[in-house]
Amino acid sequence: METGEIIQIFAESGFQLDPEALDILRTGASPELIQDMLRSIDSSVLVVGTQHITALNKTAEKEVEKIMPVRPVKSRLDENSRVTVLSDITNQSTCIGEYTDFVQYFKHRHHLLGDMLRKRITARPIESLKKRNLDTREPLSIIGMVLDIRSSAKGHKLIEVEDTTGTIAVLVHKEKDKELFGLANGILLDEVIGVTGTLSTDGNLMFANKIIRPDIPNTQGPELGRERAKGKAVFISDIHVGSRTFLEESWLRFVEWLGDDISYLVVAGDVVDGIGVFPNQDKELMISDIYEQYERAAAYLNAVPKHIKIIISPGNHDAVRQAEPQPRFPERITKMFRKDMIFVGNPAMVDIGGARVLIYHGRSMDDIIASIPGFSYAEPARPMVEMLKLRHLSPIYGGRVSIAPEKEDHFVIDPIPDILHCGHVHTVGVTRYKGVLTINSGTWQSQTEFQKRMNLQPVPARATVVDLATMEYRIMQFN
Repeated sequence: METGEIIQIFAESGFQLDPEALDILRTGASPELIQDMLRSIDSSVLVVGTQHITALNKTAEKEVEKIMPVRPVKSRLDENSRVTVLSDITNQSTCIGEYTDFVQYFKHRHHLLGDMLRKRITARPIESLKKRNLDTREPLSIIGMVLDIRSSAKGHKLIEVEDTTGTIAVLVHKEKDKELFGLANGILLDEVIGVTGTLSTDGNLMFANKIIRPDIPNTQGPELGRERAKGKAVFISDIHVGSRTFLEESWLRFVEWLGDDISYLVVAGDVVDGIGVFPNQDKELMISDIYEQYERAAAYLNAVPKHIKIIISPGNHDAVRQAEPQPRFPERITKMFRKDMIFVGNPAMVDIGGARVLIYHGRSMDDIIASIPGFSYAEPARPMVEMLKLRHLSPIYGGRVSIAPEKEDHFVIDPIPDILHCGHVHTVGVTRYKGVLTINSGTWQSQTEFQKRMNLQPVPARATVVDLATMEYRIMQFN
């Protein structure tokens, strides 16, 4: 709405308007919602401030109640329903995009992942390999970041690896070791690997006989002295409130299903459909104002039984910076939701009832799926397992994911979670890898026009329920 139109509406009703309240209303309110708010303000009020705008949220909640009245919920405070945020970029971002930021970011990644690899191999600096006094027949090991990947004229794989001292080309023969060559075909740019092999006579080429990734230990279990996890958690993502393809009926069935045995609800991003995320998105929106989208989303989530702890992380459709890692929603949005909800950044590690959950929206899967032969959006668990092998959530820099060069690499997977929870690809996949449960929880949006053009088939209206004590799961359907 225009500024003058808003001021006129309030003036005709006998109110003055605080400038901060005007700014909020100008970008986040419709004439109908303003009229509802005016009716809720006491006639003794002279100046309408931000505290009076809470009526907008109440109106949105009432609209949801018309569809599904909020059922009475037995009030209980489960002492086991505790949430601790273990890691989160929110309020820690320091990068300004200078050259030194990028250098420090990659050095930090190389240091952390290199330390994991050094526990398994003894590595030399790359520069030392080029000294002529080395025995080229002696097996040597290096640890470095993948700078380039290409194929030779004869079809062998050439991987250029660098550390802080230099670079070297690593050759993987396509016929001598089929398994090693298959592994080399899945190597990604910017991942950190260990390589064992022999040198060429000039010291400029290494012939690989083994490639080691950071990976997670073969036996993964609760740390000594750590409490056994308790409670049940539900994992969802990609709600996309505001879209014409949002499955409201399925969502309301889901909320109606949530019962006393559920302690946690974890949402991995894309709470709303957003504005201007892709070309011509406005044609696919039911709600075309970003704050009205969040008001409606808050009403839907506020209807969840109050004994359930809700943890919400953003995604690429949400109103935070697009560069990852992303901070949690700003206060202007979070104040629309119940005060007991917990908002974290993307990615974030949280402890729920004694289980460590790593939440990542999962946009890097676009790059991983495009880079590894045989990977597809229909099997989201495969790129998620790849993240665990790499010990990194978003290895490729400069692909589809915009990554902010922070002083620390917040995508390194350390410590190892009990559950890795992602979304983004709108398909469902759950698997176990070395004791870690990986969950991609689908969407609450039916097929969009863009997905039709790309022949992408979503798996909507699913929720994955996990018993945190046993890590047993089941996938519930609500469509």
